[in-house]
Amino acid sequence: MRIAPEILDTPDDVGRAAATQIADAIQAASAAGRTFVLGCPSGRSPQTTYEQLAAIVAERGLDLSRVIVALMDEYVERTADGFRPVDPALPHSCVGFGRRDILDRLNAVARPGHRIPQENLWAPDPRAADGDYDRSLEEAGGIDLFLLASGASDGHVALNPVGAAADTVTRVVALGDDTRRDNLGTFPTLRSLDEAPRYGVTVGIRTIRELSRAVIMVVTGEHKQSTVRRLAAAEAYEPDWPATIFTQCASPRFLVDRSAAGLLQTAL
Repeated sequence: MRIAPEILDTPDDVGRAAATQIADAIQAASAAGRTFVLGCPSGRSPQTTYEQLAAIVAERGLDLSRVIVALMDEYVERTADGFRPVDPALPHSCVGFGRRDILDRLNAVARPGHRIPQENLWAPDPRAADGDYDRSLEEAGGIDLFLLASGASDGHVALNPVGAAADTVTRVVALGDDTRRDNLGTFPTLRSLDEAPRYGVTVGIRTIRELSRAVIMVVTGEHKQSTVRRLAAAEAYEPDWPATIFTQCASPRFLVDRSAAGLLQTAL
């Protein structure tokens, strides 16, 4: 089904709306004494959400001690006997992003005893068998809320490439050139396409659809106008634009800022 976008004025407004929903859900889980699993992307699109979530954690004094941050993906390097994650100290490492921009940011404002344990930062492992990460997420009760973002050039979600099948699980994938070019804009330390990662380990399309109880797609910036138009017109999963999977997820929400919505009138 088509998901009507909520158009907000600025990226900060998008981040505040997403963060408020996340904070409300964390608070409810904490009151019930249960674990809360938050599915998290890295990159530019979710930055304002993490910033606003930190502000709300400080405002409300939220207890994050039962929160699990489940990252969507990580860049990997080919080795003689398989693949290994990139060094988390690298600017483009998703695990590094998760530590710096999610855990450290939230824990800096949370009270002692209310912080996210370091071991509660989860990431897929390229050395594991396909689907192992999915099983871990399922054993944790599934993903309470999955924050999603869409690639500007090819609509990748996590690192699922164009053509990803609807039943894919967490696995290692080769990255398309459009995804790698998007990375050059996201990570200025990557100076050319030759330096952009060629492989990644990513949650699958099925992972996102089947293991999440709610999803929020966040899209901001003028450079994402075509992305918003494509997502707003989607009625079901389209393998040539993987981010359209959000249309088939439970409790989807679509948040965009006004600059990203510039072409929207031609999409509906």
